[in-house]
Amino acid sequence: MYLKIGDKVKVIAGKEKGKEGTIVKTLKADSRVIVEGINIVKKHVKPDGQGNEGGIIEMEAPLHSSNVLIIDPKTKKPTRVGHKVDEKTGKKTRIGVKSKEDLK
Repeated sequence: MYLKIGDKVKVIAGKEKGKEGTIVKTLKADSRVIVEGINIVKKHVKPDGQGNEGGIIEMEAPLHSSNVLIIDPKTKKPTRVGHKVDEKTGKKTRIGVKSKEDLK
């Protein structure tokens, strides 16, 4: 998966379309990401014996990675991710397809 924790992304599909946020967690096996403040759902929680109260909590639910695009730091617009291999070190880096700049 081309997304990493801390990337700023924009939602391009679904009920949260158009919103922006930062990736908090990636679930590589499911190709999903959790974005801060996006896709808030309510979850019913039972109390446990260690002092945690039960009730209804709000939490962020995962989004599929195909429904978000990374925001290019140079143009501040959503872009696809490409890869470039540095010839000297042989390291593979992520670049924005539109601006050809490194994504940090």
